[in-house]
Amino acid sequence: MQIGGLAEQASGSCLVRYGDTSVLATAVMGKDNPSQGFFPLTCDYEERFYAAGKILGSRFVRREGRPSTEAVLNARLIDRAVRPLFPENFFREIQVIVTCLSWDSENDPASLGLLAASLSLGLSDIPWNGPVAVVRVAREGENFILNPTYAQREKSDLDLVLAGVKHKGEVLINMIEAGAEEVPEQIFLAAYDFAQPFLNTLLDFQEKIIQEQGKPKISLAQTPVDPLLYNQVKDFLRSQINEVLYQPQKQKRNSDIEELQAQIIAQLSQQFDTDFSVDWKALFEKEMERVFKENILQKEQRPDGRKLDAIRPISCEIGLLTRTHGSALFSRGETKVLSILTLGSPGDQLLMENMEFSGKKRFLHHYNFPPYCTGEVKKLGSPGRREIGHGMLAEKALLPVIPSFDEFPYTIRIVSEVVSSNGSTSMASVAAASLALMQAGVPIKRAVAGISIGLVSCKDLSEYKLLTDIQGPEDHFGEMDFKVAGTSEGITAIQMDVKNNGINKEIFFAALQRARQARMEILQIMSQTIAQPNKELSPYAPKVKILQVNPEKIGMIIGFGGKVINEIINTYDVSIDIENDGRVFITGPSEKAVQDTISRIKEITRDFEVGEKLTGKVKRILNFGAMVEISPKQEGLVHISELAPFRVNAVSDVVKIGDEIPVKIIKIDEQGRVDLSAKQAGFCPQPKKNTSSPWKNPKKHSR
Repeated sequence: MQIGGLAEQASGSCLVRYGDTSVLATAVMGKDNPSQGFFPLTCDYEERFYAAGKILGSRFVRREGRPSTEAVLNARLIDRAVRPLFPENFFREIQVIVTCLSWDSENDPASLGLLAASLSLGLSDIPWNGPVAVVRVAREGENFILNPTYAQREKSDLDLVLAGVKHKGEVLINMIEAGAEEVPEQIFLAAYDFAQPFLNTLLDFQEKIIQEQGKPKISLAQTPVDPLLYNQVKDFLRSQINEVLYQPQKQKRNSDIEELQAQIIAQLSQQFDTDFSVDWKALFEKEMERVFKENILQKEQRPDGRKLDAIRPISCEIGLLTRTHGSALFSRGETKVLSILTLGSPGDQLLMENMEFSGKKRFLHHYNFPPYCTGEVKKLGSPGRREIGHGMLAEKALLPVIPSFDEFPYTIRIVSEVVSSNGSTSMASVAAASLALMQAGVPIKRAVAGISIGLVSCKDLSEYKLLTDIQGPEDHFGEMDFKVAGTSEGITAIQMDVKNNGINKEIFFAALQRARQARMEILQIMSQTIAQPNKELSPYAPKVKILQVNPEKIGMIIGFGGKVINEIINTYDVSIDIENDGRVFITGPSEKAVQDTISRIKEITRDFEVGEKLTGKVKRILNFGAMVEISPKQEGLVHISELAPFRVNAVSDVVKIGDEIPVKIIKIDEQGRVDLSAKQAGFCPQPKKNTSSPWKNPKKHSR
């Protein structure tokens, strides 16, 4: 670790190394701007190709461009862990930048980047209630692995990232990111226990460094609350807030809140001459939050009247779009997600080339959140961090049930369109995409569903209530968004964010149990719409078949300059993808086109045996024999002595170019050259006219 000496003009910075992976983290504080009314935090994760010893990018622009999906996810992971630790009413702009300078292809730069970001903030003069520690946990057999390498993660059925903070001597978890291969809840609980001492060690390590080398934190200006203004707001809301806040319809609730705000402005403007806009808005929010939490903790009263463990009404519909390869609509209350599935050839796989990974990706899930889903008017643009993050969370949840490439050699792309939003659209995307997969006939192992669990608690966590299937105000005023996705067999993905200091083991376990209960209920409802994947693909889906050929004959399929393969593609209107191991993937619009292509390739690559009889076409005539094509691009020699059951003086006396004659394979040498016999195959030609063959007039030569 190196503190100082590099980014000295930043508010705080450090260089952290683990193995040969090194990251530089910087934190910079902008000017105070309390009038904006929100906290502008930006966390960026920067990949550098040189870190991995690569020269990537466009052929004409050899430099980094827009952040890769992996970089966006890493930035979100850092943001979700550090954001809750900033004090309330702190509105100065903060930018945290983590740059990967060196990557050893073994150690994860994302979790290292979060640790470095924590240190840079802790060392700076920025008000921040850290530090935060982070560990990554994998599992090999029954044993957990701390901070596994990429190779260990590849073999593990669990990939869990936990971030934790200290609160009153206890380590609380304030961020979770996990992917798993249908792992039971008990394993996650054991992993939680395994991580605790390491988180504690990392927190002590940071606290010592910050105490010795950290800058004094700036003091926060306290804006006193006008007691008269506070009482006016409180009295005004007391009689109306329950009616407004506890309106089950989102649009009606939002419009009622706007109307209530207009009324309070009109009333307060008559009593106050100064600008009170910021003060009353903060008090308005604070009072609504107080009422919401009191009603949950004391009365277990939710805004829409549900019980704490109740899920909103669910409905499922499949096959809405007949020309797509698969489609499904999943509705949970006012949250509605339409997922559309498209099947493509192996050649449609996404080619990835970034710092950490270069290769192909065959399963894609994309998430769209258009402004109309919340009744808003906004400019459309490319997917933002939220869209990328939610899309990848659902993809991670679905990936464990996707069939292998050998079992189902298609590229699979799902697009989840959020058509109506009122909480937990990412988990609705998981269910909708799962239904679309089954309706399309993709042979997934099991259906996948997800749910979000919320939290309302006292500051010391002595009293808390969990909320199943959070929406609107529960997401806004609650303290946790604990998303869990999985199958009937176990968990496939977890993502947790908090707004408080974090959660303890008791809440962690209770949330897992509550999520399992809800997941089973959702899966049961989904099974009533479709219980198993359809046996047949959509008639509009492409047909893909696999043909195994001798790898040494791949060149015969391709031909010189691609002549042979291009001829096949153009003739049958198919696409052909060839792997180095000899697997040939043929994708076509119809079964006939695919089968015709397979037959053609089999002809080109077939293995011949001595004694086999065939029909061939004469391609060339030589002085000593004829070259006969027995399959596309495969010729054999019929020696002049093997042409006919009589003496042949000249090859052209019995065959000409283009003739089709029966032949028998009599020899195949080590180089694959084939010798043929026409006479052994029963070929008995009539001599050509005007020939000098002695057989022209047999009486003349008779004895």
